[in-house]
Amino acid sequence: MELRHHPLMSYRGLPNWPPIWLWRCGAEDKHPEGEVGNLKSVLVSGFEGFSRCYLIIDYEGAEYVGRLLFDDGPFCSEVYKLLRDHRGHSIQEIGGLEVSHTP
Repeated sequence: MELRHHPLMSYRGLPNWPPIWLWRCGAEDKHPEGEVGNLKSVLVSGFEGFSRCYLIIDYEGAEYVGRLLFDDGPFCSEVYKLLRDHRGHSIQEIGGLEVSHTP
């Protein structure tokens, strides 16, 4: 199943993919939406049982940050590993990666 459609890619019943992008630095804020840009880095929150991932993307000369919130901590950890291994890839490509369907 594609990452973007996985049932555990959600928080409190709402899908979390793609994240909402907030301008961080660089060129003018283009207010991107959806599966845009290339993944530059990813961080996982060690607080609250690994329930958050932060993505930093490059898009049209600027950096943006997005946040993924999860109800399922172990799945958050797996998504973090997947994202970490796909730095430099497009967000659209990452959304289409196949992941196990094990809710």
